[in-house]
Amino acid sequence: MSSFSRSAQQWATFARSWFLMDARMQPPGKIASLCSVHLQGKHKPIYHALSDIGDHVVIINTKHIAFSGNKWEQKVYSSHTGYPGSFKQVTAAQLHWKDPTAIVKLAVYGMLPRNLSRRTMMQRLHLFPEDVIPEDILKNLTQQLPQPRKIPRKLSEYTQEERDAFPRLWIPPEDYVMK
Repeated sequence: MSSFSRSAQQWATFARSWFLMDARMQPPGKIASLCSVHLQGKHKPIYHALSDIGDHVVIINTKHIAFSGNKWEQKVYSSHTGYPGSFKQVTAAQLHWKDPTAIVKLAVYGMLPRNLSRRTMMQRLHLFPEDVIPEDILKNLTQQLPQPRKIPRKLSEYTQEERDAFPRLWIPPEDYVMK
């Protein structure tokens, strides 16, 4: 038996934790799937679909997300107010330039269940374009979520031995060996 009283154990079980996640060089879909689990509380052993036990998630560096392929120009976000002629479409690059947090916000919103508690869960999502966090949120942070994808290294971060061992795709004509 632990030294905590029963009420202290229950408080610790139902208390809302604050998780920090770094979105640098991460795809928005991977970020959203990991965050939606914590916003709903599915990572807790006491999870139930009708109970509101989700945690707060703080995402930093949303300005530095990464899409694979040519999705910056090919992925289109559309909206319609319901009035004639109000159908708008913007590419991911245009939306990201206008609001660096919008793509991650839309991705997380799409991953959450489509019910009345979706807006409440979205209120527990805190997005920041850079790694600057306000003091009132910074003091609440308790845990850090792992990044879903390993960040690729820059060419300048490789040693000279690693660069020499890497297979070359193009060989200059003077290096050809004629047999």
